[in-house]
Amino acid sequence: MINIKKVGLIFLSSLLLSVGTLRADEGMWMLPLIQKLNSKQMADIGFKLSAKDIYDINKSSLKDAVLVFGGGCTAEIISKDGLVLTNHHCGYGAIQKLSSFDHDYLQTGFWAKSREEELPAKGLTVTFLDRFEDVTNEVTEALATATDPKAKEEALRAVSDKLTTKAVGENKYLRGRVVSFFGDNRYYLIISKTYNDIRFVGAPPSSIGKFGADTDNWMWPRHTGDFSMFRIYADKDNNPAEYSEDNVPYQPKKFLTISLKGVKQNEPAMILGYPGRTNRFMTSFEVKETSEITNAIAILVRGVRQNVLMTDMVADPKVRLMYASKYAGSSNGWKKSIGMNETFEKLNVFERRAAEEKTFTEWVAANPARVEKYGQALSDVKSAIEGRAKLQFTLKYYMESLGSIELTSAAMRFAPKPEGESKEGRGGRPNFQSNPADFYKDYHVATDIKVAKAMIKLFKEKVPATDLPEFYKTIDTDYQGNIDAYVDAMFSHSVFVSEEKLKAALAGDKKEIENDPAFVAGKNISEAMMKYSKEIEQYRTLYAKGQKQYIAGTLEMKNGQAMYPDANFTMRMTYGKVLNYSPKDGVIYDYITTLDGVMQKEDPKNWEFVVPAKLKELYNAKDFGPYALKDGRMPVAFLTNNDITGGNSGSPVLNAKGELIGTAFDGNWESMSGDIIFEPSLQRCINVDIRYTLFIMDKFGGAGYLLNEMKISR
Repeated sequence: MINIKKVGLIFLSSLLLSVGTLRADEGMWMLPLIQKLNSKQMADIGFKLSAKDIYDINKSSLKDAVLVFGGGCTAEIISKDGLVLTNHHCGYGAIQKLSSFDHDYLQTGFWAKSREEELPAKGLTVTFLDRFEDVTNEVTEALATATDPKAKEEALRAVSDKLTTKAVGENKYLRGRVVSFFGDNRYYLIISKTYNDIRFVGAPPSSIGKFGADTDNWMWPRHTGDFSMFRIYADKDNNPAEYSEDNVPYQPKKFLTISLKGVKQNEPAMILGYPGRTNRFMTSFEVKETSEITNAIAILVRGVRQNVLMTDMVADPKVRLMYASKYAGSSNGWKKSIGMNETFEKLNVFERRAAEEKTFTEWVAANPARVEKYGQALSDVKSAIEGRAKLQFTLKYYMESLGSIELTSAAMRFAPKPEGESKEGRGGRPNFQSNPADFYKDYHVATDIKVAKAMIKLFKEKVPATDLPEFYKTIDTDYQGNIDAYVDAMFSHSVFVSEEKLKAALAGDKKEIENDPAFVAGKNISEAMMKYSKEIEQYRTLYAKGQKQYIAGTLEMKNGQAMYPDANFTMRMTYGKVLNYSPKDGVIYDYITTLDGVMQKEDPKNWEFVVPAKLKELYNAKDFGPYALKDGRMPVAFLTNNDITGGNSGSPVLNAKGELIGTAFDGNWESMSGDIIFEPSLQRCINVDIRYTLFIMDKFGGAGYLLNEMKISR
């Protein structure tokens, strides 16, 4: 008997391994398939690397020098002693936690002058990729009998555990997880190793590492020294270990050679990293949902909240330090949502997706066998998206507005778990018992009161009365609809406003906490969010089924073309060139910026564009050391046409020989729809030039001793 599933998988494999015409710039390519899909094209544009130079599971390769930094960035090893380079904004949270009002490393910068001065970054981890294993057959077989999402999750967990156990054996340091690719049409087991003794080595002040801040974010020309450095420590056997003074610097399998030769237009450039999430197979129905619900709500709500935060941050340096990381994280997504909606319209993304769907529908209709396999794909996706629209709208408002009130979130996090409650916690949400000290260190009551008032008012204005949580009834009955009065009373009577009050309450009758007004409101919000999440769940199966069929059908329709799966925070390679671009008629943006531009942008009255005095001294003296261009200018950033997205921040940018020439840190404004559709003439990756990184570290920071452990090609 012919196994239809295996026939389908063999056919899909042939699609993925067939090479047709492709652009070198587009694509987030899977490392195990480089030899089949990319080697020839890479050689044609000037790369000197073999596939095994990039990814080899038996010998050291470039993938061993690239790692996951924290929970959502990329970093690279740049020395024999485990020195790590990533973006300033990737290290921002860790630097903020290490800072205090007396030692504000975000404001002043920091450079350890010896190993003993390196600061333990508690809670920070880095993860190395060990290898990929194709387990599509095993997973498909395990999921064949799963009839609903819950059964599928359980089956996937079971087969993942089984495959991991088989793959790692007795090695207690390795971890495995099964990851879906191509909309559940392929699966890989990914084996990795995580280190958790990470120490802060140095970073420039925010006036360099965040120069331009919100104004320049997602923009070119760019003049930001967006980098920071850390070090990995291990036990005496080079294995992961909890922090200990006895730990020693990690000895890497591979570290990157740094090139000071610079970049030129059209030279090869490659990036290895961990792109977070793309949706290149997104339908027109999803484009509309993203634009009108996801982005629109984020733009409105975050804009209101950020105005509150920024007002207090400007007025009080202590508040600025407390909320710097929170504000940066919110603002980055807020501005991306604005840019995405703008480029959706400018590039006609909805219409282009609709045209692709028309082509797909016609191709399916031309063959009865295709109709049977793929005939319902688009209609299933459309039905799911339209069916969940109102629920998505309401849930998004909950998440962005009421979910951003810190007091009620703290109440849900720190209140004791009642006896007999399920392990999943209140309202089906996880029962967090994190350290209150970490929360209250960066919590300002007066600011949160302003946020709470603004968010509760905005939510009531935008969401139908039938979808309001229960505490709005209390506002109406006990406070005559006065939201300000309700918020003032909640904060004045809640034990969650400070660590001291919380500790005193926990030492007393814990049942009283259940009546705390912040806990009551938090529970209302949590239960409502769970309700809408569960109602959305009913559309999940239909959507997943339609999406899987649509992607499989698209791969079949494009047989002969090399294809790459959507980003899912697994290591990928993208390759292309150093390249300028023209954003509009009559305008050409150069591929490189210099320190001249920093001085031209300087504005002492605007915190985003303040230039440190020492940097101006170095500039005026033209004291750039070996890092300057041939014409004497100091390079800062450069452009490539590499295909990147969130998660690639901190990724190494490599030249034709695999030498480090920079770190990726942003995309340009014209590429804001890049997660959905790649526009080759406009999409660019913005990178810190490694020469600027070393110049700031050496000449500005006085940490030139670090050069001694690096391998530098001059």
